Amino acid sequence: MDLKLCEHPVRLDKWLWAARFFKTRSLAVEAIGKHRVEVNGQPAKPSRDVRLTDKITLREPGLPAREVQVLALSEIRGPATAAQQLYEETAASLLARSEAREARRQGVEPAQAIEHGRPTKRDRRQLSDWNRWSASIDDAERGNA
Repeated sequence: MDLKLCEHPVRLDKWLWAARFFKTRSLAVEAIGKHRVEVNGQPAKPSRDVRLTDKITLREPGLPAREVQVLALSEIRGPATAAQQLYEETAASLLARSEAREARRQGVEPAQAIEHGRPTKRDRRQLSDWNRWSASIDDAERGNA
């Protein structure tokens, strides 16, 4: 099944939906509103027209930016294989995504996994031992008084 291709410019939110970057147009509009989508290096609005050879940059939290070049225009959402014919991902974007995938596969660096927040049971025990055996100036003054 082929997509019905357009000769005229297509709205950015419709194109992103048709190219299957987002499940719904409202999710595409939301991402555009959060400045996660740029067209040719410029912030975009959902109603912006997408033209052939435009470069679209998509950012998702925690993932490297995805940069694609528009090869065809369509307002109709079709199967994923047909939607992939609407764009071509740049080589730099593919490389960055593969490096990020490999880093996730290798696992998280233990030093980066430590987060500040509520102490663990072990941390609380160490803190209570420290407070029990540490001397402070206030304790010394109370003892002498």
